[in-house]
Amino acid sequence: MPETRWGLTLPFNGLPLADHAPFFRLAEELGYDDLWTGDTAGPDGFTPLVLAAAHTERLRLATGIVNPYTRGPAVLAQHCAALADASRGRFVLGLGSSSNVIVERWNGVPFEKPLSKVRETVEELRPVLAGGRGRGGFKLETPPAEPVPIVIAALRGRMLRLAAEIGDGAFTNFLPLNGLPRVVEGVREGEAAAGKAAGSTELVCRFFCIPQPAEQGLATARFLFSAYATVPVYTEFFRWLGWSEQLGPMLAAWQEGDRKRALDLVPDDLVREIFIFGSYAEQRARLREFEAGGITTLVLTPMCGPDQLREVIEGLAPGQD
Repeated sequence: MPETRWGLTLPFNGLPLADHAPFFRLAEELGYDDLWTGDTAGPDGFTPLVLAAAHTERLRLATGIVNPYTRGPAVLAQHCAALADASRGRFVLGLGSSSNVIVERWNGVPFEKPLSKVRETVEELRPVLAGGRGRGGFKLETPPAEPVPIVIAALRGRMLRLAAEIGDGAFTNFLPLNGLPRVVEGVREGEAAAGKAAGSTELVCRFFCIPQPAEQGLATARFLFSAYATVPVYTEFFRWLGWSEQLGPMLAAWQEGDRKRALDLVPDDLVREIFIFGSYAEQRARLREFEAGGITTLVLTPMCGPDQLREVIEGLAPGQD
């Protein structure tokens, strides 16, 4: 059974990459286990981990996530080999299909057959990372000394099953607590199909932690939620979890171009299921509910400015309850 792990999301909001080193060391000193990157419109998913590799000794370093459309298998293999080497074997590849917004709209790459694309990329990467040849005869000059774990980003049924079948873990995001059982069910189905023991798959989830009471933090949460929930892959995720009716008015306003009205129509009940609010003790208690429901790796995203970052990292550190 996977052990419970606590991680942080990189980069830290509003903090230049050049100023991250003290916080890498602080996280390691406080007992965090992992650092996971984002890969949207900020720094890419690999560079912050390179910096973290130079300033830490123990923390696992993972992409959370990068996609197989904008980076081909040879480039992904090179990234994996370089980071595995730089971190002395602490690197984990978090790989996922991403979204049509990032892949197609921003990068001009057709966003087609995401399930097949992820499966094919994992199947191509495994032998190359083990020192074999890949597409077109590509071969790493120096493959990783140890296997690089591959965690697959998954929101709904088929991708969750795939993550458990061929991956070393599944990575989910924006997960409502009341939707957790269905996500776990998808992972268990994949484990059964692959002949793996039930509960043997690492289940990673990113949490947005707002160090304010819900009444004060809802405005921040609504804004972030509206930006994600209107992306098709997330829209379908929430519909799959049974929130279609509640989301309908917000989505209609967004599609009509009325962003302000869409923000006003964000369903607060759903936001409260997803975001982590309150004092540090209250946030840790809420996170423990997700852990009890099957999340094995909790990746925390502090929703604060640089001036409050140290306090939040210390306040949410593992082992305090």
